[in-house]
Amino acid sequence: MTSCTANGFCYCVNDSLSAAIDKNVAQIRDRIARQKAAGKAIGYLSIPLSTTGGSYMGINKKVAEQSKARIERRFGPDAVWVLNPGEKDFTLPDDARGADYMLMWTKVLEGESGLGQDFDFIHFAGPSDFARFFSLHGRDDMKRLQRYYDRHSRLDPELSKVNRTLFRNYYALRASVAFSYGSHDEWNIMRAINQKRREADSKIGLPSQLGVLFDGQAVSPGLFEMPIGAGNAKACEVKG
Repeated sequence: MTSCTANGFCYCVNDSLSAAIDKNVAQIRDRIARQKAAGKAIGYLSIPLSTTGGSYMGINKKVAEQSKARIERRFGPDAVWVLNPGEKDFTLPDDARGADYMLMWTKVLEGESGLGQDFDFIHFAGPSDFARFFSLHGRDDMKRLQRYYDRHSRLDPELSKVNRTLFRNYYALRASVAFSYGSHDEWNIMRAINQKRREADSKIGLPSQLGVLFDGQAVSPGLFEMPIGAGNAKACEVKG
């Protein structure tokens, strides 16, 4: 079925997962509320997670954990809390697909009003987030990635299913949100939230927008007001 959110993002989802999605959304909002009550600014980490095109979920989840910890350390763990969508507590039943997860995360990001009131900033993961994990230093990085694969694929049967060359090329050349379906949607969700904040209040809407970081650096205003190609956001196709 097609399910749409407060800001008009529609996904073709499994209707049997509606209760599981709503349960997760409620639990995540409750966790955010506890962190906000402690006076913390709330961030969201957008990062590729799926195993596809040479990417491997087992590694991506570790990068997500590392990135969350680094961002919180940068701003201060007493002042900032980052929501990591790769945490195991946020999983859906095994038959969930990308669109099901994106419906869940879109609801979380938008909030009931579509203004994203639970969040203060969003960090889009970039090449340096992954380079830190693999200890890449800008010299012979591809060989270092091959050695990592050779060493770890012997112990991880799921990693061994990923093509070695694709693995090397992905983490050397494409490891960032630029090549993630879900992150493309999250960029457009962020843009829609900021547009709605600007339109909601002409006096403080502009300075009240979500902060936007890519690869650890602030994104220029012109860039974060521009849409990009959709990922999973589309209605179900009508047959016949």
